[in-house]
Amino acid sequence: MKQREVYSTLFSAPPIVVRIDGRGFHRIAETWGLARPFDGRFARAMADVSRMLIAESGLSPDLAYTFSDEISLYFSHLPYSGRVEKIDSVTASYAASALTIAMESQVPVSFDARIIQVTPALAVRYLIDRQAEAWRNHVNAVCQHTLTREGRSRRETARVLRGLSSAELHELMFSRGINLAKTPAWQRRGILIYRSAKEVEGFNPVEGHLVRSVRTAVRCDSDLPVFSSPEGRLFLDGLIRDL
Repeated sequence: MKQREVYSTLFSAPPIVVRIDGRGFHRIAETWGLARPFDGRFARAMADVSRMLIAESGLSPDLAYTFSDEISLYFSHLPYSGRVEKIDSVTASYAASALTIAMESQVPVSFDARIIQVTPALAVRYLIDRQAEAWRNHVNAVCQHTLTREGRSRRETARVLRGLSSAELHELMFSRGINLAKTPAWQRRGILIYRSAKEVEGFNPVEGHLVRSVRTAVRCDSDLPVFSSPEGRLFLDGLIRDL
């Protein structure tokens, strides 16, 4: 029956991005009692899940970008010889287990996973696009929360916001004392987790003198530049090129 397994012979070549998205997280958010429009504990948990995927899962992606209930993982080298079925299933299941533990949840959570075939240059474009989506998610979440807190129903809130331009949404919030450009950076731009190498100096007792070595650590950056800016593109180009 082995030959009847769907996708068991489907392979991908590196580099790729694997994006996992939470399933039914609006309901989960209510069960967990998450703060709106953004919950710091949940964001930290998603960042920690991303760190674990990089450092502890055995999958060894190079970096992870997370906002809301999604995580994007960039792989320059593939586990399981590139087997799509295996990469998708293990990534999603590991993330679900790790998040359940991190949130001390009494209800199960699940993610779906998909593979996006990229080049290093396309990976940069992909991250720019996902950060733009993080910004749109941020604007919508703040606007919706602000108007519903004023007593509007969800339907009324959706009607008020429908068709408004970005500038109009900014003005709507500014009139209520909220500057969307001054909210915490992680809410607007997401969080990036990646391996970072640094040179350290230590005493070698065998050789009797100081020696230098390179150590790799996993870094969590919640104060990111705008990826589409010259500074942001340079940051991403350098990060992906050095992987």
